[in-house]
Amino acid sequence: MIRWHYAFYPTTLLEHAIGLTALAFLFETWRSGARISWRTPLTAPTLLFALAGAVSVIVAPSHTAALGLFRAYIVEPIIFAFVLINIVTTVNRALLVLAGLAVAGTFVAVPNAVVVLDALRSHTYDVTQTPPVVIYTTANALALFLGPLIAVAASLLLHSRQPIVRIFSALFLVVGAAAMLLSFSRGGYLAMAAVAVGLALSHRRRVVLLAGAAVAGVVIALLPPVFHRISLEFQNVNGTTLFGRAGRIELWSATLQMLREHVVFGAGLAGFAERIAPFWNPTHPERFIDPHNIVLNFWVETGLLGLFAFAWILIAGFRLTWRAWKAAPALWRPIVLGVLLALVAVVVHGLVDVPYFKNDLSLEFWTLMAIGQAAALAISAGSAASSNPAPASA
Repeated sequence: MIRWHYAFYPTTLLEHAIGLTALAFLFETWRSGARISWRTPLTAPTLLFALAGAVSVIVAPSHTAALGLFRAYIVEPIIFAFVLINIVTTVNRALLVLAGLAVAGTFVAVPNAVVVLDALRSHTYDVTQTPPVVIYTTANALALFLGPLIAVAASLLLHSRQPIVRIFSALFLVVGAAAMLLSFSRGGYLAMAAVAVGLALSHRRRVVLLAGAAVAGVVIALLPPVFHRISLEFQNVNGTTLFGRAGRIELWSATLQMLREHVVFGAGLAGFAERIAPFWNPTHPERFIDPHNIVLNFWVETGLLGLFAFAWILIAGFRLTWRAWKAAPALWRPIVLGVLLALVAVVVHGLVDVPYFKNDLSLEFWTLMAIGQAAALAISAGSAASSNPAPASA
């Protein structure tokens, strides 16, 4: 949100924060002579994804706009993730980074929840319309950011053995879950249902938790505003349904028509709005900058190579967090499970929305991926140390 220019070069406060973090890391690494970890299961797919992004800049209609997105959505988040993989070597450091995300989530959740509650109280908001927002331009953007954080906080609350961690996780969940509910994001609701099922299955009392999640889901769905919002999927009100006049199915169909002419490279970064125009604009007043589906998003923005690379990244992330959760000591387990469930939230919500191509979402994604990879490395190092104890002194 905080942006300025250096002559022709546009920048943001977020970009400066990432840059300063990277410079501090390089200086401290040089000063201490520390060894940098770069060969991980994420290295190859990440480099391939960056290559796909570079190609997408070349094929994009506007090289300037594409280069800006390449920098903000791919290069900078990956640099930040590389730093985190090397410095998050303890549980406390992982929790500190997660606490930073929780602060960010709280700052965007509270004002939005307040304005929606005020609009509902004063009857100035009709749930058939897009909910009001404070910081973001759409309520779905809020739900996309909060979903993975709620997944991590729920895992920490259920599984952490540290009372202070559970307390702060519970406090964030109160705020985050309320804001998610008041976002009226149906994709967000679907993602949270998937997270709740996964979280319940991770616990020894899974039957009780599954039953409780089912009851809670039914109660929430029957709340009048939520019920009315969900029921829009089965009506044709203002073209807002999944199958309606300007719904997702029709948008996906137009996107696939466009992709027939750009199969390999897609539309290029920042190129969707221009290249979808012949297939969409003549008959629809609404304009979209992305196709609102995780598969089509990456295909459109980064081509088949980028789609393959990101799928590889997701598979690697699921594998390393699953293995880390199974092998982790007690303090690491809720963290890696939280990252695993956050990836579930990203994929499920991504079925109907854009879970990556925004400054905050791309940085959040790579931050969580980095914590998962750093946890796996720390767990592996701890296991190696325990299996090769130092010799006893004489």
